[in-house]
Amino acid sequence: DVQLQASGGGLVQAGGSLRLSCATSGFTFDDYAIGWFRQAPGKERERISCINSYDRSIKYGDSVKGRFTISTDSRKNTVYLQMNSLKPEDTAVYYCAQGNWGKINRSMVDYWGKGTQVTVSS
Repeated sequence: DVQLQASGGGLVQAGGSLRLSCATSGFTFDDYAIGWFRQAPGKERERISCINSYDRSIKYGDSVKGRFTISTDSRKNTVYLQMNSLKPEDTAVYYCAQGNWGKINRSMVDYWGKGTQVTVSS
């Protein structure tokens, strides 16, 4: 079974940092892309970053560009999201998801992981 588990969320002050992890299993890691999405209360889900495990192609949403960094560890089948200079508007539930690169680029996924809450206080 394909499984994705996001972790690393928490409460942080504005300007602080967090690193999220997405541990995956049940598929060939280097054959797929992983995306990070977030959803704040009352807002639509937003794709904030994605990485193609095959060739390490990366994309960022405009709202996080320059502050967040996505990376992978193929040995651990894990994708990370380093979040720096956090703002109160980054508060949301963060999810990781799997799909092929073409789908992830269109914010379409095959599998979702359970989310992790990130709260940024002002």
